Amino acid sequence: MNDTRLPVTVLSGFLGAGKTTLLNQILRNREGRRVAVIVNDMSEINIDSAEVEREISLSRSQEKLVEMTNGCICCTLREDLLDEIRTLAADGRFDYLLIESSGISEPLPVAETFTFIDTDGHALADIARLDTMVTVVDGHSFLRDYRSGGPVGADAPEDERDISDLLVDQIEFADVVLISKADLVSAEHLAELTALIRSLNKTADIHAISHGHVPLDAIMDTGLFSFDRAAQAPGWLQELQGEHTPETEEYGIGSVVYRERAPFHPGRLHRFLTGDWTNGRLLRAKGYFWNAGRFTEIGSISQAGHMIRHGYVGRWWKFLPDSFWPEDDYRRQGILDKWEEPVGDCRQELVFIGQGIDADTLRHQLDICLLTTAEIDFGPDTWSGWPDPLGAGHSDHVTSQVAQTSTL
Repeated sequence: MNDTRLPVTVLSGFLGAGKTTLLNQILRNREGRRVAVIVNDMSEINIDSAEVEREISLSRSQEKLVEMTNGCICCTLREDLLDEIRTLAADGRFDYLLIESSGISEPLPVAETFTFIDTDGHALADIARLDTMVTVVDGHSFLRDYRSGGPVGADAPEDERDISDLLVDQIEFADVVLISKADLVSAEHLAELTALIRSLNKTADIHAISHGHVPLDAIMDTGLFSFDRAAQAPGWLQELQGEHTPETEEYGIGSVVYRERAPFHPGRLHRFLTGDWTNGRLLRAKGYFWNAGRFTEIGSISQAGHMIRHGYVGRWWKFLPDSFWPEDDYRRQGILDKWEEPVGDCRQELVFIGQGIDADTLRHQLDICLLTTAEIDFGPDTWSGWPDPLGAGHSDHVTSQVAQTSTL
């Protein structure tokens, strides 16, 4: 109640999802708030801000439109964003700040801007408060874009991100998800899409909207944002941590958590990762694996849409001397909580979220990838000599989802 910092809502969402339509509606019906707006677009001419200017009469005494071109909020223009927010907050004339990020921006780096501290020790969070992270999802085309994937930056060849990954990032980090164009889809489609989004983010508020109409108290002054909450929001993480109480499965949507303490055989795991997916429809896969071919290293798997990625993210604590371990009791206990002799913290810990997935079939497929008792007896010296098609670096594989169960 006594917080005098400038509250901020960030609008994210893929190209064409309806962010600008939403922004126009907010500015038409802002309930007396003095609103400043930062609009970000990758193009040379900021089309989004031009649309706002055509449809909204911005009073210089009440609103301010800041155009940011030739870059993206979350990358080349982050410093500009920092300066703009600081200036608007220090001005003291505005009740609220809305940031419409580029359609190919990831929400996390925008949020991280509020943690920056300048050389004088001043933090942006001292004068501006990140209130709500909103993601707009195109109710009509989301599933099509998610499944087909493809490069995010059609006009930026150096951008190697995939659309499927971006769409998932935007949903998993949201406090509020707005499903736009709800009037263009059937009630069954909308209900199933809502269930799919809920499987990716267990805690976000989800609203179906048409023509950008949404109650302002659903996206402004909600007090929903916190970094701790955002870090725990992804559905896959809650499933791995056992914090999600399974509800009755709707539309066949469910999750399978796989945990084992034996290493995977590199060849058999590679065949599993690169083969066609025939067990329902996989929406999201995430977690860590232990590959006998690189037995000291932590493997990482991440899947969204048509693409599955794997790589290595560090060493298991089992293979690091005690001098490298954290000194504080809290983090050391976190390691020991995952410890099991004789393998230490080495493990398979994967979660699969999807529609119509048969858990027994999936676990059997993964069990086949584990080393047999005889292979375990060979020991690490032998394991490290096996051909390892998984390689040392990160790799991407396109997975063909043959089985179709969704009505979407």
